[in-house]
Amino acid sequence: MALGLPNITIIFKGLAASAIERSERGIVVCMIKDDTEGGQRLSVYESILDIDFEHMTEANYGYLKLLFEGGPVRVIVLRESAESPNLAAALKELMYLRWNYLCYPDISDEDKTTLAAWIKEMRNKNHKTFKAVLAASASDHEGIINLTTDGIESSITGKTHTAKEYCARIAGVLAGLSLSRSSTYYVLGDVLKAECPSDPDERINKGEFILVFDGEKYKVGRGVNSLTTFTKEKTEDVRKIKIVEGMDLYQDDIRNTFTDSYVGKYVNDYDNKQLFVAAVRAYQAGLAGEVLDASYDNTASVDAQAQKQYLQERGQDVSQMTETEILTANTGAKVFIASHVKFVDAMEDLQMTVNM
Repeated sequence: MALGLPNITIIFKGLAASAIERSERGIVVCMIKDDTEGGQRLSVYESILDIDFEHMTEANYGYLKLLFEGGPVRVIVLRESAESPNLAAALKELMYLRWNYLCYPDISDEDKTTLAAWIKEMRNKNHKTFKAVLAASASDHEGIINLTTDGIESSITGKTHTAKEYCARIAGVLAGLSLSRSSTYYVLGDVLKAECPSDPDERINKGEFILVFDGEKYKVGRGVNSLTTFTKEKTEDVRKIKIVEGMDLYQDDIRNTFTDSYVGKYVNDYDNKQLFVAAVRAYQAGLAGEVLDASYDNTASVDAQAQKQYLQERGQDVSQMTETEILTANTGAKVFIASHVKFVDAMEDLQMTVNM
């Protein structure tokens, strides 16, 4: 009798059960330029009360106040020299840390371009789930949120902020929101005044994250990222921040469980691959409703096409092999899983006909 992979199944069930709770416990990196004496290069805070404001400028302390208002579980502050910032060195440090969103309220235009390109590379090639909130950055990518509303007066700091500065507030909001709702129409109670665009629909369709005023309060127009070019792999749904959050959570959970609890602990044969797939399916079932569309046939299986390609690349003739032979073939330390899922979105648009 096969004993299966009990630890992995239990881990996946626990991850599914805690998905919503964990989704509102995001980590934000806030990069600042500060030469104040006594300040550390890298600091981690869980509350604004943990920060020694005497070791940073008033402006930087204000950015952190904006950030913590959104409710992130943790903030990593990476301090750069105001005189000679070195973004390349900073990004090397950040690559190996665990975080969800990044903001840099005092970033230069040149560094903004570099940072956006780095986020794209980390997501596209390194499969990291990093995201950044940047101002006026039409990056056309799901990993970049493009805030374009300027002149934002906030009661948190008592100051009027540029979009670049207010990115700290938005990063905190996005990190603190759970997957049970989107950021669309999220009320920003601290905003007293803002330069809201007169063409909100057009701006949103261009991938801009904007603030709007409904006559009483300021709120997020729609929770979109900067993605505007859609493909078979990146459909229109991927421009929604909530969808990307679900995708990132799903990807991280499966990858982390695989590397922590499967690799090196089990023989990588067909039986164990199928047991791992069964555990993934149980995880999918646990996510149905809040994260995955319960009406969709969310499933996973050993990827026959990927295994076939793997064998071909190693010089093996697969022309006469059956699908069963391909599926059960030895793939060394590699595990190829095909996952077919549909992520659920929050209701944002309502059309209703009332007959009197």
